[in-house]
Amino acid sequence: MATILLVEDEAALALIIKDSLEMRGFTVQHATDGEQGLHLFRQQTPDIVVADIMLPRLDGFALGKQMRQENATVPLIFLTALSQPTDVVRGFELGGNDYLKKPFSMDELIVRIQAQLNRAAPAAASTATEPVKIGHYVFAYTQQRLRLADTEIELTNREAELLKRLYDHRNQVLERSTVLLDLWGQDHFFNGRSLDVFVTRLRRYLRADPQVQILNVRGIGYKLIF
Repeated sequence: MATILLVEDEAALALIIKDSLEMRGFTVQHATDGEQGLHLFRQQTPDIVVADIMLPRLDGFALGKQMRQENATVPLIFLTALSQPTDVVRGFELGGNDYLKKPFSMDELIVRIQAQLNRAAPAAASTATEPVKIGHYVFAYTQQRLRLADTEIELTNREAELLKRLYDHRNQVLERSTVLLDLWGQDHFFNGRSLDVFVTRLRRYLRADPQVQILNVRGIGYKLIF
């Protein structure tokens, strides 16, 4: 069964989560602040991280950013009392795979954990992906880099995942709902706003080659052409 790193400073909530997960067969490592969480993450890479955002010493956003600089694939679920779209988008930009608003049910958390673990399995199997050409660009998925001549852009985990899916469906329509379910876990307004941010960012990265375009297919999704 999977090992979960739980980073939560509310003692009562952490105990409930830990006991509930262990009763279902998970191994749980618990950290009470962000710095301890990062130490445990480095010491023994877990299968998934569940982290509060409002943490002492190192908040969840900073923890997620540092994690993604060191590991692009371990799933990260944020627990948050924050509900503004900007907060949600920021969490995804920093490498979060999903978020759960407090208060939440344990059943919902477990479903989210299992969904991320299931998605992580095929992702791990694809680490042998070779760099590919997108117009005049070279896209190295596993290194999360996009290069044009002597210019190199370091992509975030989610930018690389989105660009890979667009490339895999090049000259075809990639459905918006498919991307949201695959990368965000849910197809709803906040996640849709976040997806729009990432598509805009990829367009900006690719604009030096006018033959490369990410087209909006109204009401359906996106098409990468080059």
